[in-house]
Amino acid sequence: MMAENRPRSKKGRGRTKGTDRIRARLLTEWRGGIDPPNPNRNIHEPAEYLDDLLKAVGLTDGVDEQRLKDAWSTVAGEFVSKHTVPESIQGGILVLRVVQPAMKFHLQQMSGKLLSNLHRELGKGTVKKIVFKIG
Repeated sequence: MMAENRPRSKKGRGRTKGTDRIRARLLTEWRGGIDPPNPNRNIHEPAEYLDDLLKAVGLTDGVDEQRLKDAWSTVAGEFVSKHTVPESIQGGILVLRVVQPAMKFHLQQMSGKLLSNLHRELGKGTVKKIVFKIG
Protein backbone atom coordinates (compact mmCIF):
# COMPACT_ATOMS: atom_id res chain seq x y z
CA MET A 1 0.00 0.00 0.00
CA MET A 2 2.86 2.33 0.56
CA ALA A 3 3.77 2.23 -3.11
CA GLU A 4 0.36 3.58 -4.12
CA ASN A 5 0.73 6.81 -2.11
CA ARG A 6 4.10 7.64 -3.55
CA PRO A 7 3.97 10.45 -6.22
CA ARG A 8 4.68 9.46 -9.79
CA SER A 9 7.53 10.93 -11.77
CA LYS A 10 6.67 13.66 -14.31
CA LYS A 11 7.58 11.49 -17.28
CA GLY A 12 4.87 8.96 -16.82
CA ARG A 13 2.16 11.28 -15.55
CA GLY A 14 -1.07 10.80 -17.50
CA ARG A 15 0.33 10.70 -21.06
CA THR A 16 -1.59 8.14 -23.04
CA LYS A 17 -2.51 7.86 -26.70
CA GLY A 18 -5.89 9.42 -25.96
CA THR A 19 -4.44 12.51 -24.29
CA ASP A 20 -1.85 12.89 -27.06
CA ARG A 21 -4.67 12.86 -29.64
CA ILE A 22 -6.64 15.44 -27.66
CA ARG A 23 -3.57 17.61 -27.27
CA ALA A 24 -2.83 17.42 -31.01
CA ARG A 25 -6.46 18.29 -31.89
CA LEU A 26 -6.49 21.25 -29.49
CA LEU A 27 -3.21 22.56 -30.88
CA THR A 28 -4.53 22.21 -34.43
CA GLU A 29 -7.68 24.17 -33.56
CA TRP A 30 -5.68 26.79 -31.71
CA ARG A 31 -3.31 27.27 -34.66
CA GLY A 32 -6.24 27.68 -37.03
CA GLY A 33 -6.02 24.50 -39.05
CA ILE A 34 -3.82 21.63 -40.01
CA ASP A 35 -1.44 23.62 -42.22
CA PRO A 36 0.32 26.51 -40.52
CA PRO A 37 -0.18 29.85 -42.31
CA ASN A 38 2.41 30.93 -44.84
CA PRO A 39 4.95 33.12 -43.01
CA ASN A 40 5.47 35.24 -46.15
CA ARG A 41 1.77 36.07 -46.60
CA ASN A 42 2.11 39.68 -45.38
CA ILE A 43 5.54 40.42 -46.81
CA HIS A 44 5.65 42.72 -49.83
CA GLU A 45 8.43 43.83 -52.12
CA PRO A 46 9.37 47.54 -52.07
CA ALA A 47 8.92 47.70 -55.84
CA GLU A 48 5.17 47.18 -55.36
CA TYR A 49 4.88 50.55 -53.63
CA LEU A 50 7.90 52.55 -54.83
CA ASP A 51 6.39 53.91 -58.06
CA ASP A 52 3.23 55.09 -56.29
CA LEU A 53 5.30 56.65 -53.51
CA LEU A 54 7.53 58.53 -55.95
CA LYS A 55 4.49 59.81 -57.84
CA ALA A 56 2.89 61.00 -54.59
CA VAL A 57 6.06 62.89 -53.62
CA GLY A 58 6.48 64.29 -57.14
CA LEU A 59 9.82 62.71 -57.98
CA THR A 60 8.86 60.84 -61.12
CA ASP A 61 9.57 63.74 -63.45
CA GLY A 62 13.32 63.65 -62.82
CA VAL A 63 16.01 64.04 -65.41
CA ASP A 64 17.84 60.98 -66.68
CA GLU A 65 21.50 61.16 -65.65
CA GLN A 66 22.83 60.43 -69.13
CA ARG A 67 20.47 63.01 -70.65
CA LEU A 68 21.74 65.57 -68.14
CA LYS A 69 25.39 64.82 -68.97
CA ASP A 70 24.71 65.05 -72.71
CA ALA A 71 22.84 68.31 -72.26
CA TRP A 72 25.61 69.68 -70.07
CA SER A 73 28.27 69.09 -72.74
CA THR A 74 26.03 70.90 -75.26
CA VAL A 75 25.16 73.78 -72.89
CA ALA A 76 28.61 74.42 -71.39
CA GLY A 77 30.80 73.68 -74.36
CA GLU A 78 33.67 71.28 -74.80
CA PHE A 79 36.26 72.98 -72.56
CA VAL A 80 33.95 73.60 -69.60
CA SER A 81 32.32 70.17 -69.79
CA LYS A 82 35.77 68.54 -69.59
CA HIS A 83 36.50 70.39 -66.32
CA THR A 84 33.08 69.96 -64.69
CA VAL A 85 30.85 67.00 -63.89
CA PRO A 86 27.11 67.22 -63.17
CA GLU A 87 26.75 65.22 -59.95
CA SER A 88 23.05 65.36 -59.22
CA ILE A 89 19.83 67.22 -59.72
CA GLN A 90 17.28 67.24 -56.91
CA GLY A 91 14.40 69.62 -56.41
CA GLY A 92 15.54 71.71 -59.36
CA ILE A 93 19.04 72.24 -57.94
CA LEU A 94 21.86 71.06 -60.19
CA VAL A 95 25.09 70.24 -58.34
CA LEU A 96 28.21 70.57 -60.48
CA ARG A 97 31.62 69.32 -59.41
CA VAL A 98 34.33 71.73 -60.61
CA VAL A 99 38.03 70.92 -60.92
CA GLN A 100 39.48 74.18 -59.55
CA PRO A 101 38.39 77.36 -57.75
CA ALA A 102 39.11 79.63 -60.74
CA MET A 103 36.72 77.57 -62.87
CA LYS A 104 34.11 77.74 -60.10
CA PHE A 105 34.35 81.55 -60.00
CA HIS A 106 34.11 81.79 -63.79
CA LEU A 107 31.04 79.51 -63.90
CA GLN A 108 29.33 81.41 -61.06
CA GLN A 109 29.65 84.56 -63.18
CA MET A 110 28.11 82.69 -66.14
CA SER A 111 25.37 80.92 -64.16
CA GLY A 112 22.54 83.03 -65.67
CA LYS A 113 23.55 82.09 -69.21
CA LEU A 114 24.08 78.46 -68.21
CA LEU A 115 20.58 78.34 -66.67
CA SER A 116 18.94 79.76 -69.79
CA ASN A 117 20.81 77.23 -71.95
CA LEU A 118 19.77 74.38 -69.61
CA HIS A 119 16.15 75.55 -69.82
CA ARG A 120 16.41 75.40 -73.60
CA GLU A 121 17.84 71.86 -73.53
CA LEU A 122 15.95 70.21 -70.64
CA GLY A 123 12.82 72.29 -70.23
CA LYS A 124 11.97 75.40 -68.23
CA GLY A 125 11.12 73.87 -64.83
CA THR A 126 13.87 71.24 -64.67
CA VAL A 127 16.81 73.29 -63.34
CA LYS A 128 16.10 76.30 -61.11
CA LYS A 129 19.53 76.81 -59.54
CA ILE A 130 23.11 75.66 -60.06
CA VAL A 131 25.39 74.90 -57.10
CA PHE A 132 29.11 74.54 -57.73
CA LYS A 133 31.27 72.22 -55.65
CA ILE A 134 35.05 71.96 -55.84
CA GLY A 135 36.32 68.42 -56.01
